[in-house]
Amino acid sequence: MKVKKILKRTGITLLILIIALIATPYIFKDKIIAMVKESINESVNARVDFADADISFWRNFPKASIILTDVEVINNAPFENDTLFYGKEVSVTTGIGELFKGKNEAIQIYSFTIDHGKINIEVDEGGNANYDIAKPSETPETTEASEETSDFKLKIDNYHILDTDIKYHDSKSKTYLTVENLQHEGFGDFSLETSELETTTNALVSFALEDMHYINKQQIALDAVIGMDLVNGKYTFLENEALINQLPLKFDGFVQINPDSQEIDLELQTPSSDFKNFLAVIPEAYAKNISDVKTTGNFEVSGEIKGIVDDQHIPKINIQVVSNNASFKYPDLPKSVQNINIDAQLKNTTGKTEDTYLNINNLAFKIDQDTFRGNGTLSQLTTNPKVNATIKGKLDLSNISKAYPIELNKELSGIVDANLTTNFDMNTIEKEQYERIKNTGNVKVSDFLFSSKDVVNPLAISEAMIDFVPGRISLKKFDAKSGKSDFNATGKIENLLGFLFNEGKLKGDFNVNSNAFYVSDFMVASEEGSENQNTEVAQGEALKIPAFLDCSINVNSKKVFYDNIQLNNVKGNLALVDGEAILDNVTSDVFDGKITMSGLVSTKKDTPNFAMDLGMNSFDLSKSFNGLELLQTIAPIAKALDGKLNTNISLKGDLNESYTPKFTTISGNAFAELITTTLKSTNIDFFNTINDKLTFIDLNKIDIEDIKAKLSFDDGKVSVKPFSFNYKDIEITVDGSHGFDQTLDYNATFQIPAKYLGSEVTNLLSQIKSEDAKNITIPVSGKITGNFTSPNFTTDLANATKDLAVKLAKIKAQEALGNIRTGNDKVDELLDGILGNGKKKDSTVTTPNSTIKDVKSVLDNGFSDLFNKRKKKKETEKKKDSVN
Repeated sequence: MKVKKILKRTGITLLILIIALIATPYIFKDKIIAMVKESINESVNARVDFADADISFWRNFPKASIILTDVEVINNAPFENDTLFYGKEVSVTTGIGELFKGKNEAIQIYSFTIDHGKINIEVDEGGNANYDIAKPSETPETTEASEETSDFKLKIDNYHILDTDIKYHDSKSKTYLTVENLQHEGFGDFSLETSELETTTNALVSFALEDMHYINKQQIALDAVIGMDLVNGKYTFLENEALINQLPLKFDGFVQINPDSQEIDLELQTPSSDFKNFLAVIPEAYAKNISDVKTTGNFEVSGEIKGIVDDQHIPKINIQVVSNNASFKYPDLPKSVQNINIDAQLKNTTGKTEDTYLNINNLAFKIDQDTFRGNGTLSQLTTNPKVNATIKGKLDLSNISKAYPIELNKELSGIVDANLTTNFDMNTIEKEQYERIKNTGNVKVSDFLFSSKDVVNPLAISEAMIDFVPGRISLKKFDAKSGKSDFNATGKIENLLGFLFNEGKLKGDFNVNSNAFYVSDFMVASEEGSENQNTEVAQGEALKIPAFLDCSINVNSKKVFYDNIQLNNVKGNLALVDGEAILDNVTSDVFDGKITMSGLVSTKKDTPNFAMDLGMNSFDLSKSFNGLELLQTIAPIAKALDGKLNTNISLKGDLNESYTPKFTTISGNAFAELITTTLKSTNIDFFNTINDKLTFIDLNKIDIEDIKAKLSFDDGKVSVKPFSFNYKDIEITVDGSHGFDQTLDYNATFQIPAKYLGSEVTNLLSQIKSEDAKNITIPVSGKITGNFTSPNFTTDLANATKDLAVKLAKIKAQEALGNIRTGNDKVDELLDGILGNGKKKDSTVTTPNSTIKDVKSVLDNGFSDLFNKRKKKKETEKKKDSVN
């Protein structure tokens, strides 16, 4: 019975403990989180926060686990609001009892893990570091005091840093270090004064000093056992093996951290002398699998790094790279690289950063019968890098991919023959002091073929020669073809070294001649497909003008083909600057006339645009209308014109993928002058409509010679200011607008002599004695709407004719009244009475009955016939329409 009670009580106790272990993290979660946040923020001069925390007593029982998510450490001044650290997940292992300690009691940490972290370390020009966030102690710190007041005490036996990126930027020393995708683990006991730490590390490392990139995303792997002397701050490499890409290295020595400096004493060497070590330096993505590569000769890296690191010094360096009469051949490639000799040193003998230099005593190799060799020195690496080099040799570019498994996004072939000595420093290039650059020698290129995704057609250079003399680079010869285009060039090149080494602009002045130049060969993929099999230019995708060019080109081309237009005898200046092509007084023969162009085409933005002034002289209208979509859009009426055109056009807008204008975006103005021009109105529907509505006008016989018109265009519409021309003795004035969508909105005013208004009006005029009346005209207003293929034309001819009738009636009535003295008002009153307008007669007017009868007779016989006949004609037409 007693045993059962004991077991029962024990079971209940264990159950209570289990429930407590499960429940406690939830009961005290808020308190524990608050305590952690308070402890951390009181210890650092920064803002530390996290989104959530998960506390477990089971995951690492009997230890407690705290998992924090979205942890951030935000700097205070002088790096206000900079993020020093971010971790997607940070987990810490500590004792369960540690979570319930008092506010001033130290919490002991056993292990931690950082997953998907980002660490951003900055040192400003004043030497302030953003990682220096520990709050200074208010009392002088001793070892004992430190142990008593520390909020955290490390007794780490393992740690893990996974998928983490580290960026280090020191503005003072202009040092840049990035570590990407860091995987690092360490196992040891930091609570002991001396111990050993076993570490494994994998990462992509990049390192630059000022503008010089020494390492760019090199794969680094390191397995090392490090002896830790925490009392003296000394860390000794006991067992280690490193891989830089695939190059194995072993190094021995130590790093000691002193209060104001670090002391380094390391020796390194390759564990073997096989030439595969050289291929292993090259990233595997480029060198591929080197396990089956056949090699001869040696490749050795050895050296030492010793000295003090502080604000004024770096360690002394002496690293040697040596290879003698080596070769390699990839099993799947037809050619080998032979007679490889390398003798290079990276040295610093003073411990001063600026005294580091790279000396290449010899670099040589041979592919087939082509040999290439060079030597030189690269010094002043951290201040003003200085190059002194000699290159001499001949190289068939097509052999590179036959001997080495390089995947070029640019297809290269041809022969390069170089004999060049150069001596320059980077300040000279940056300040464009070309006269201080000492280049001598020449480079000759023959049978060169260049192809890449950035060009539509391969560039084939039959021969090019460049001469180098101090202060000047001369392009002596350049004969090339691309697609159907040919061109040759001479001139001078500036800032070639700045372009190659300092990402500057390639400058120059060139004279370019061509027999036939097709713009489509360089600007956009053709519908038939590019001759270049490597191009990745999508159909209709426009190519941009390279922003790195700053060139002035004097152009002289016999023929230039742009879209469906052939330009002859093209001459002028073309400047390529910052992604823009600037045309200055470019002239050409086209459409039996001449054109002058000035303006620019810009590809700076995603959508290319242009602004251009065009002067067209004596253009053949028929040819230019058929060839120029611009003219078809701006002046579709030109379809009906036959003759010559002079015009000045200023316009701007966007370009489509084929570098032709997007008409809906165009704005500008034009002044057009027609010379020796005839009108073929049958070609335009709205002209035919006018001919049908105004039977006394035949626009096919119109005289439009020397017409001058001003146009403006914007928002997809062309506005035409009033201009006049004549048909016989009828003056016609036109103004209005039409849309790029071919909609019409025009006004036309016809000054029509009365004699054209029918026999009735002619008979009436014959009864009037006044000669002035016989020359009278009336304005008839017309409105043209609809569109070019379905136009509408309306006039106020009926009202204008009625007004004319009244006007003629007044004249005839005045004549009929004879010697009766009365004013115009009295004549109007009399006509109103006769015509039945209902106006009240003035009783003071007395007119003989015989005179009234004569006037009425004239009106009845004349105007009544006029209106009655017109009325009968309209009724007849309506009856015909109803029958049809």
